[in-house]
Amino acid sequence: MTLSYKARRRWSLFILLIGMPAYVVGAVTIVNALERPSILVEFLVYVVLGVAWVLPFRFVFRGIGKPDPDAEPEARVTRPPRAPDTPGDR
Repeated sequence: MTLSYKARRRWSLFILLIGMPAYVVGAVTIVNALERPSILVEFLVYVVLGVAWVLPFRFVFRGIGKPDPDAEPEARVTRPPRAPDTPGDR
């Protein structure tokens, strides 16, 4: 199943605004439910969980920062040159 560029942009926004905060709350809740490990182990758990959330969504985020590959190139809009401001115009 291939998603269009617009659909991927919408899903990535949803994932970042809704999914990631929910994942963070869930991860912190689970880690707090465990007996407190050493600070190094806790740090490594958070690093692994911080990377693991994005792995299933790689295909959604791939290419989102680039221009839409399916969009028509827009016609260049040319504007007439603007006259320089003169002190009397203010």
